[in-house]
Parts: sequence; structure tokens; C-alpha cells
Amino acid sequence: MNKPNTLVSRWLLRFFFSTVLFATMLLVSCSDDPEPANEEELITTLTLTLTSSTGSAITMTFRDLDGDGLNPPVFTYSPQAPGTSAALLEANTAYTGSIELLNESETPAEDITEEIEEEADEHLFCFTVSSALNIVYAYDDEDDDGLPVGLKTNWETGDASTGTITIVLRHQPGVKTGTCPGGGETDIEVKFNVVIQ
Repeated sequence: MNKPNTLVSRWLLRFFFSTVLFATMLLVSCSDDPEPANEEELITTLTLTLTSSTGSAITMTFRDLDGDGLNPPVFTYSPQAPGTSAALLEANTAYTGSIELLNESETPAEDITEEIEEEADEHLFCFTVSSALNIVYAYDDEDDDGLPVGLKTNWETGDASTGTITIVLRHQPGVKTGTCPGGGETDIEVKFNVVIQ
């Protein structure tokens, strides 16, 4: 008579311990989950501002509010070279450059520039020019390892010419060397037209 009760008791005991073991394994596996990867932010707007030693400012803005959507990006230049869609720069002039990045798909707009500053060791702006100008990184725009970031730059134009400036933001967690293009991925790439005269 006691054998069936003993079998039931053993079965219940095994079931209880199996349930406790399964719950413990589930809790341990959840706590060992890796942290989610740092998701890339959406950058809808890049504004490059160049300020000359005389205080005159030039702005070039790229805005693409729908990202990879159907609407093309909008480029705005001020001042704009007459009869062109290009920024007008003075020949043989020194400028200081600064870049601002925004996500304007949110209200209010999210300032991505702050995130780049906070994660300076993971980001590098690369510049490619096809006109008579020279760009160097500003000495006070470096990460903790002394590598450039590129939010601040120094520009010097040469003689009259026309061409383009391509700005690429590279996301380089763990692989940044300060050399363009380097490893990592491209967060945004923008090509501005310029006229130097």
C-alpha cells in the first residue's frame, strides 16, 4: 500500500527539484546576457561653419529628414556663390571650422554633437578636398589618447578654384588610430560644393 505513495512522493520531489533547477538556470542565463551594442544614432543634419579671422561666417548645411526615404537631401549654402549651388569662400584666407550634428526627426531635435564629444575615442571625421584648400585638425579637439576627432578644424584656402569637400564621420570603437579612413563604419558622408574666389 505504501509503494504507490512512495512513487508519487518521489515523482513530486523530482518535479520540484527540476523546477527549481530550471528556474535557477534561467535566472543565471539572464544575468549573463551581454550588454546590447551601442546603436548608431540617426543623423539627419550636418552643419559646417567656417569663420574667418575677420569674423565673417560661411555655413554649409546638409539636411535629410527622411533618411533613406524617397526625398533627396537638401543642401543650403550661405553665402552662396552666384549662379551655383556652392559655398563661396575667400581666396588665400584662414578659417576655423566647426561641425554640428543633429537628429531632427525628433522634437525637440537631438544634439548628436554632444554624443560625439562624449565618445570621442570612437569617432573620427575625415575630410577629402578637390579644391585649393588645406584642412588640419584643431589641436584642442582630441580624445583622451591625443587622437583627433574633427569637430573643430583649421582651414586655409589657396587661389581661386572650384571643387568639393567630402566629410565622413567614422565610428571606430576599439580600432581608432587617428588615420583616415581607418577601421569601423561610416555614420554619415556628405559632399559640399565650394567656390573659392
